[in-house]
Amino acid sequence: MGIFAIVFGLIGLATLFSGIFTVKQQTAYIIERFGKFHSMRMPGLHFKIPYADVTAGRINLKIQQLDVIVETKTKDNVFVKLKVSVQFRVLEESMFEAFYKLQNPTEQITAYVFDTVRAEVPKMRLDDVFERKDDIAHAIRRELEEAMNEYGYGIVKALVTDIDPDQSVKNAMNHINAAERKKLAAEYEGEAERIRIVAKAKAEAESKRLQGQGIADQRREIAKGLEESVDMLNKVGINSQEASALIVVTQHYDTLQQIGQSTNSNLILLPNAPSSASDMLTHMISSFSATQKLGEMNSIGRKSQALEAPKEEIYLENTSEQAQQ
Repeated sequence: MGIFAIVFGLIGLATLFSGIFTVKQQTAYIIERFGKFHSMRMPGLHFKIPYADVTAGRINLKIQQLDVIVETKTKDNVFVKLKVSVQFRVLEESMFEAFYKLQNPTEQITAYVFDTVRAEVPKMRLDDVFERKDDIAHAIRRELEEAMNEYGYGIVKALVTDIDPDQSVKNAMNHINAAERKKLAAEYEGEAERIRIVAKAKAEAESKRLQGQGIADQRREIAKGLEESVDMLNKVGINSQEASALIVVTQHYDTLQQIGQSTNSNLILLPNAPSSASDMLTHMISSFSATQKLGEMNSIGRKSQALEAPKEEIYLENTSEQAQQ
């Protein structure tokens, strides 16, 4: 009897201790009694009736992530693959629905993601898919929340993490981008070239203006010097014609001297005989004298015309009086 008592005692203790269990953090246990839902056990130390209460399952209360890859067509007939990441968790107030209503929640979420993506993306062009991926993510989250809250699941976030069109489409997009950048670079280069040309033209114009001003100042000073030279020669008894001729001859010989000082000069002045200077002086004096005589004759002619004009008027008046008588 003693041995049987000990054995039964040990079995009783084992059975008693088998009803003691712990639940880990962020986990919930479903307890069923005789096949029917009895209670929900949260983290901590718990006890269940042996052989009557059974742990039906465990519920993970952590945030979970499901990655779904969807291939669909855009509005401009480009096939593209989208990777959608859905973050979801079991609602603590709806753990009964989460455990008993859905057999496989990940398949349910995947189906809704496929349905939403294939409803939204065909309305957009490929460029719009890249620009409006947040709109696609919001549409997915909205549809999932409406559907999954009924089953005890809450949607934390829905993200479109990757957009992958066909490789040929990627190459075409890269070529378009490269062409646009080359076009922009050409426009900038053309603008820079235009600025350089305008700046060069302004510099040349300013150079020509300053050069012309310098030439004008030079000629003004030369004229002033010639005027002073003529005044000095007049003071020593040389008239203006002779002074001008003398200055010209002097400049002629100065020019010849400067040409002779250059060793590499191949310039030839024609005529260049020794008598050329005297001939040039004679011609200049003769032209000045002829010009002066022509001026004097023109002056005498104007005076004679002025004197003859009153006589003609008197003759005309006498003629008219005789005709009246």
